[in-house]
Amino acid sequence: MTRKLLIVGAAFAALSLAACGQKEETKGAATPAEQAATPDANPAATVPTPSDEAKAPDFAAKAASSDQFEIEAAKVALKRSTNVEVKKFAQDMIDAHTATSAGLKAAIAASGVSITLPTALPSDLQDKLDDLNKADAKDFDKTYADDQVDAHQAALNLLQRYAQDGDVAAIKTFAAETAPKVQEHLNHAEGLKNGLK
Repeated sequence: MTRKLLIVGAAFAALSLAACGQKEETKGAATPAEQAATPDANPAATVPTPSDEAKAPDFAAKAASSDQFEIEAAKVALKRSTNVEVKKFAQDMIDAHTATSAGLKAAIAASGVSITLPTALPSDLQDKLDDLNKADAKDFDKTYADDQVDAHQAALNLLQRYAQDGDVAAIKTFAAETAPKVQEHLNHAEGLKNGLK
């Protein structure tokens, strides 16, 4: 019985590998958008895109809110942190997310699609910002770093999925070009978090 299961398992594995090989052969070279959409470092990017993220207005609202949260959280960190590395990271986030906000607006303008971006944070991000403001001084840096890892992972997933499945070409290009920058921020945030342990 065990030997039959091993043979069946081996046959299944061989067929699976062959099918994967065929799929790869039929595909051409990956485009930059496809590469950005499926980096090795982020298995979450293989999660199917929720329908409310594949439409340009929904994606743009979430991306704009993500940038706004990063900027506001960084302003809090600049005021409250006493750690030089945390303050440097916070200033970098203000600069970088101000630039990506401008890039998103330019992509929307180039697309010709009429999209109104939110001016206030959604309640979940506002709650996180409120919690950051209330964090105990001795826990502040850790709370900020934890939030940054979570926020950048969520932003990266959003960008990668839209780069792959989005419905507006100019905004898909923005998402594909922005994803690697956010991956760098995520890596930096993880390093910051690990350094605070």
